[in-house]
Amino acid sequence: MSQRVLTTESGAPVADNQNSATAGAGGPVLIQDQHLLEKLARFNRERIPERVVHARGSGAYGYFEVTDDVTGFTHADFLSEVGRRTETFIRFSTVADSLGGADAVRDPRGFALKFYTDQGNYDLVGNNTPVFFIKDPIKFPDFIHSQKRDPFTGRQEPDNVWDFWANSPESTHQITWLMGDRGIPASYRHMNGFGSHTYQWTNAEGEAFFVKYHFKTNQGVRSLSAEQAAEQVGKDANSHQTDLLQAIERGVNPSWTLHVQVMPAAEAADYRFNPFDVTKVWPHADYPLQRVGRLVLDRNPDNVFAEVEQAAFSPNNFVPGIGPSPDKMLQGRLFAYADAQRYRLGINHTQLPVNAPRTATVDNYGRDGLHATRYGSRQDKNYEPNSYAGPAQTGAALASPLAVHGWTGTHEAPLHTKDDDFFQAGELYRLMSADEKDRLIANISGGLSQVTRDDVIEKNLAHFHAADADYGKRVEEAVRALRED
Repeated sequence: MSQRVLTTESGAPVADNQNSATAGAGGPVLIQDQHLLEKLARFNRERIPERVVHARGSGAYGYFEVTDDVTGFTHADFLSEVGRRTETFIRFSTVADSLGGADAVRDPRGFALKFYTDQGNYDLVGNNTPVFFIKDPIKFPDFIHSQKRDPFTGRQEPDNVWDFWANSPESTHQITWLMGDRGIPASYRHMNGFGSHTYQWTNAEGEAFFVKYHFKTNQGVRSLSAEQAAEQVGKDANSHQTDLLQAIERGVNPSWTLHVQVMPAAEAADYRFNPFDVTKVWPHADYPLQRVGRLVLDRNPDNVFAEVEQAAFSPNNFVPGIGPSPDKMLQGRLFAYADAQRYRLGINHTQLPVNAPRTATVDNYGRDGLHATRYGSRQDKNYEPNSYAGPAQTGAALASPLAVHGWTGTHEAPLHTKDDDFFQAGELYRLMSADEKDRLIANISGGLSQVTRDDVIEKNLAHFHAADADYGKRVEEAVRALRED
């Protein structure tokens, strides 16, 4: 095999990649050394803005295979036939820490999945928990500010974390998830994934259904205690990345079974709580899990930066048969996620290989902008309507229209009969075994006891009391004991 030739960015061969050009053997470096300047300039620009949230991530390619007929609920083409396979890319992540953070920490995990379908890319951007901390997107920047590094101390502050939660009682359910046994997954392979939000499916007859996605790990759920996690971080801060990479390299391909809960659209208005509230789950007794298919991961990325760091997901990347719901947090994410990628990667980030459709054809009037690679032919126009046979609209909506009424303005969500912030947190607590409860109380009290203001502690304790009397009593006693030590 002949030796490959090292070149500059413009393709010219490089004569010497070990020594800079200088004025004489011991003289100063020359500015005319094009290879040196190009190499340093490129190095200075090799990092892009990291994600504000979900900065630390790992990814893999795979496929989704339909195992059950769901055509009664959706006419999405990639779900139209049992046995059909669609290529996928998934990105797992932690939420609060920076790109250099550790994997084995107590934090929700992102579970973002891209389906490369024949009708365009479909992005399902979820977490490893079925609920979230807040229900309105206007609170999201404040929530994240409270969880990330304080601008003065430069570290995550318990005062900030618990003060926000003290003033956001709807967080109680997610706190109970996060501080419980599943708050630190043993690996990305050993956790479930959820769409979390409510989405809309529409069948070929135009009937609308609201759905929630559940990806159940076929490896079994495994988690770490706080002590095990601390030990793991000390051994390998990249433990989840290491595990995913090595498992796929060994041919041990992780998989998940996708189930959905399906609610006929007409039932949403009179359901006992707001079905579009992301701080709540739909009880399986009301809407049982229905199997759809399986997700298998079987190929590692060749380049983590190009494929994992530059992977861009947006919940508004829908395909025919799937659409949004009135979930307010989802509505906010429809804008925010795509806009974050425009900021990080530029307006043409969808042309990057990891983000570009694989089997669908992109044909629109976008031409310019940084890093544009899709120009069209010289006859193609960049406006519409036109008289030159350019691409035209179909007139067919992706999903069914949603009825709206009332006055514009800022409104609290209309109350259903059981719309309180605490009952599901209490139900989750009562489902736990005695040992699970012990660990939950220890995790919560360990953080809450570090808060310096008594009123913030009292507000949080009131939330746990409201969820369950025993829950509140035990947290209160544990916090008091820790503060007296």
